[in-house]
Amino acid sequence: MTAFWMAWGMFCAIPCPVKKWDQDKYPGMLLCTPLIGLLIGFLWAAFGWVCVRFDLGFVGAAVLAALPSILSGFIHLDGYMDCADAVLSRRELEKRREILKDSHVGSFAVICLALWLLFGFSAFAGMELERKWLCLLFLPAVSRSCSITAVLSFLPMSTSGYARLPESVKPYHKLLGIGETVVFCALAVMLCGRAGLCTLVATAGSWTTILSIRKDLQGMSGDISGSAITVGELCGAVALALL
Repeated sequence: MTAFWMAWGMFCAIPCPVKKWDQDKYPGMLLCTPLIGLLIGFLWAAFGWVCVRFDLGFVGAAVLAALPSILSGFIHLDGYMDCADAVLSRRELEKRREILKDSHVGSFAVICLALWLLFGFSAFAGMELERKWLCLLFLPAVSRSCSITAVLSFLPMSTSGYARLPESVKPYHKLLGIGETVVFCALAVMLCGRAGLCTLVATAGSWTTILSIRKDLQGMSGDISGSAITVGELCGAVALALL
């Protein structure tokens, strides 16, 4: 349970009821991150049901678009914006990595944030939620399982907080990450039918983000992980609106 509480305290803005930390359980903490995604997804789906029950219209759509980032304390959205500034700068590698760690917000981050808001709001404003709100339970879990699988599989950048992680990663950790993705996608399809296929789109969006940014920055990092979660959830929401 220590790994679960660690994941809650690090990746969720909801106050954690138990304060524990054990560096030796770091890989286990990452593997528990999709469970935090389920917690966030449960609240996301619950609010989706509220929107259906009380017909909250555009206000409900705006809250639904922002809610996963609010519940995660904007930590993943921050990584998305950092990666946007670094990658779209199209500078030499060392400069891109320097921009990635810069706390200042650049124009590319603002542009990509505006696009994220535009597509997120549009997806929920046009979605028939009465048939699809349950699918929101699985999108945060799927995007996080993809993200932690990448963190456990790829070598991190030397400047990343994950730099020491490979020493403690075992082969079965990666398999567990892949297994989590498969289980959550399967559950979504079983419980939600055709609409549950949005989890496959979220998986594709997360992995496309991971592979493209990792290639550009030549290494894995927490910012890439957060960017993959943000893009994966958005892709899943857009697909859900179209299914």
